[in-house]
Amino acid sequence: MANDTATQHSAGSDEVQGWLRGRLPSTWYAGDVEVSVDRDEIVVRGGLADTDGVPAGDSAAEQGRISRFREDTRSERIRIAREAESKFGRTIAWGAAVGSTSEMFTTLSVPVMTRLRQPERIVLDTLVDAGVARSRSHALAWCVRLVGRHTEDWLAELRGALTAVQEVRERGPEPQ
Repeated sequence: MANDTATQHSAGSDEVQGWLRGRLPSTWYAGDVEVSVDRDEIVVRGGLADTDGVPAGDSAAEQGRISRFREDTRSERIRIAREAESKFGRTIAWGAAVGSTSEMFTTLSVPVMTRLRQPERIVLDTLVDAGVARSRSHALAWCVRLVGRHTEDWLAELRGALTAVQEVRERGPEPQ
C-alpha cells in the first residue's frame, strides 16, 4: 500500500493503510493495494485477484470482471466504507483493475473555491471556447489533471517532503 498525501483528524495515512490491510478480504485484490488519503477521501484500488478465464487484452472480458467484482463485493465494501468513515472521518472510493482496464467507482467530486485574475480566466475561457472543456470548472479540473500527469515525479517528491514535515511536527513538543 502506498501513496499518501495530506491527512485530516488524528488518523495518519499509515494508520489508514494499516487498518485497511487488516480489514480488506485477501481474496479481493492481487498483491498490494494502492491507498491514497487526502482531507476528504480514502481511495482504494488495485488489480483484482480473481482473473481466471479473462484472456489478456480482452477489454470486454476485463470490464466484465470488474463489473462482477463491483456487484459481488458491494455490501461488504459499503460495510467497510461505513466503518472507515466513522473511524477516519472520510469516505472511501473504490477502484479495480484487470489487465489494461481499470475503473473507479463511488468517488467524490469536491468543489474547490479559487480566485483567478484575468490572465488565468482567459486561459480557462479559451479552453471552454475551443470545446476542450464544458465550463470554467471543467477547464480548471482539466488543467490540474494535465499538470499532475506531467509533473508526477516532482509531486511525489513534494508529498514525501510533506510527510517528513508532518513526522517532525508529531515528534515536537506538545503545545501549551
